[in-house]
Amino acid sequence: MGTVRRHVVIQRSAADVWALIGDPAALPQWWPGIETATVDGTSRVVVTGAGLPFPEQIVTCDEILRRFQYKITAPMFRHHLSTLDVFEIDDRSCLVAYSVDAEPNVLALTIGGAAGAALKHLKHMMES
Repeated sequence: MGTVRRHVVIQRSAADVWALIGDPAALPQWWPGIETATVDGTSRVVVTGAGLPFPEQIVTCDEILRRFQYKITAPMFRHHLSTLDVFEIDDRSCLVAYSVDAEPNVLALTIGGAAGAALKHLKHMMES
């Protein structure tokens, strides 16, 4: 199984960052290349800029832990679990970590690369 983790320190409160990334429908606001995210209960369908839909199952959305987990259920994945955590450093900064486990392995590299770019974009947005 392929595993990739990316992280970024953001000079903004953990509560402010979580308010955005803890909202499953807000993904297109901070993840470049995602056009829409439609949420229905614990199901989310993400559509990329290329028009590819990715059905997902929301596993965890924990406001206390500031943890969001989801599984992509598209047939190209034998297994997928992504975890997004927001850790408070102090009242004005936090660490955001994104990890992905996937089979086939190459899909973890693909998602991990996109996650790294998304976290950089999130940092820029939240600190501007």
